Amino acid sequence: MDLHQHEESAAGEKVGVVVHCDAGPGVLHQISGVIAKLGGDITSISIMEAAGPETRIYFEIDMPATKERLAADLRALPILRHLEYVNSLKKIFGKRIIIMGGGAQVGQVAIGAISEADRHNIRGEHISIDTIPLVGEQQLADAVRAVARLPRAKALVLAGSLMGGDIENAVREVRETGLLVISLNMAGSVPEAADLVVTDPVQAGVMAVMAIADTAKFNPARLKNRVF
Repeated sequence: MDLHQHEESAAGEKVGVVVHCDAGPGVLHQISGVIAKLGGDITSISIMEAAGPETRIYFEIDMPATKERLAADLRALPILRHLEYVNSLKKIFGKRIIIMGGGAQVGQVAIGAISEADRHNIRGEHISIDTIPLVGEQQLADAVRAVARLPRAKALVLAGSLMGGDIENAVREVRETGLLVISLNMAGSVPEAADLVVTDPVQAGVMAVMAIADTAKFNPARLKNRVF
């Protein structure tokens, strides 16, 4: 089992680790038990692959112990085959903006978001843009609710010409989790439920990035007008 060495970790560092181990029941319990015993706080977890006798699991951990101590204790598990330390997804891809709705509008919002994200990322930010063209009330409502379960998702832009019904309910639910929701100025009840309503799709993408960027001073909560 090889350990890819990166910089030595200081106490309290967030670390990313990919564990290759035997597949089967109780695997997560054993690995998380070792992490908990060392005082580590698992902030994100993903089963990357579970094919055949081996599975790969990715952890992001707030780790007070050193990487060397964690590696030694995990290697002592009979199920462990290999582990490697990696940069965390938060460090690489950073905050995420999700854009969904009609294909043409999604593309225009993405133009604004990607251009603005590039400007901030050059200055040290890490903001990534995800898009998915979708139509249909139930498909969109399900997708909106799912954004609240996505790691690192900070803002959602709804790009379409008509959205309402259960999509509105979903928007109100995810806003309660702290997710920023921006809607294009469209027919239906979704604009009434969103944090911001923006007519121009390119501007909507720009404002979404500015709202979550640490290198910007734009705070939607301080706006007197929420429709633009």
